[in-house]
Formats: sequence, structure tokens, C-alpha cells
Amino acid sequence: MHLSKLIFLSLSSLLLLQAENSVGLNINSEDLELQASTNLFSSYEGSTTFVVDGSYLHTDGDNMTTIGFSGENTFQDMDGLTLAFGAKVVLADSFMSLPLFAKANFLLPFDNSIPKTSLITSFAYAPSVLSFSDAESYREFRFEADMEVVSNIHLFTGYRNIDTEYNTGTKKFNDSFYGGMKLSF
Repeated sequence: MHLSKLIFLSLSSLLLLQAENSVGLNINSEDLELQASTNLFSSYEGSTTFVVDGSYLHTDGDNMTTIGFSGENTFQDMDGLTLAFGAKVVLADSFMSLPLFAKANFLLPFDNSIPKTSLITSFAYAPSVLSFSDAESYREFRFEADMEVVSNIHLFTGYRNIDTEYNTGTKKFNDSFYGGMKLSF
């Protein structure tokens, strides 16, 4: 049994080393979020890329962990625009939900004298049928501006709004601006 686990972990590690990965950290005066993602199947240009990502958000009084899976693709006629659609599992101290989400990433068309800069927005929603425990629904909106200041090192700033509707009313899980850094490898 140990040998099969060792083989599985070795193959998984090789897959992750060959994929495009990133890890990030964003903070503000009250919150800390750790993020990681890996592109599982990147084949030829113009095809769909499948991404697995996860995050851990520690806020004042609550914690949230997410694991998501999405497919993303670039538009051939619109340089710089990438759209992703997928689903994720959201686990918090007081609820669980399975929201569907959409994400858009637009690489701004600057010349080579300005580092790569992107605008990223995402929206996730889980109605009552996809929200569990005490939750009736889940909504998340994010907007980020990202700049690659050094090769594979990104600085970003953003805003997130996460709301959960419970049987007893709506709770704003998080509503804040943040800044952070991401490493790609």
C-alpha cells in the first residue's frame, strides 16, 4: 500500500512540475488570503486550458477554504481577453456551498516599455440548491489589477465582496480592498 501511495505522489508531483503554477498572498489590515493554481492540461495555443485553484481566506472571525476547477480559453479575434467558467467548493466555519463562477482576464495592450498589466474580474454564485448547512445562497465578486513587475513576479491590488444569505438573514462575509504578490513558475 505504501508503494502505491509513493508512486501516486511521485506522478502527481511530476504533473505539477510540468504545469504552469502560481502561488500568491494578499493582505489588508484585517484579512489574509493564500492562493494557488495549476494549469492541468495546456496543449496547443488556442485550446481550452483546465485549471485547478485553491485559496484560504482568514478574516476577522471567520475562515474560508475554496477549491475550484475551470476551463479557460482566449478569444482569437480579441487579443488579450481570456474567459474562464467553472465550479468550486466553498467551505467556511458556518456554511458550505458549490458556486458556479465566471472569470475574465484582459491583458492591457501596452507597448514593451510598460510591464504586462491585466484587469481581472470574477463572479461566483450558488443558489439555495447549491448552498448547505445554514446558507441559503452565496455570492462573490472580485476585481483586480495585476502587473508583472519582474519576470514571473506579479504585484496586484483588488477588491472582494463575499455575501452569504442565511435562513436568518444576509451576512457580509468579507467586503474589502487588498494588495498582494503572486509568483508564477
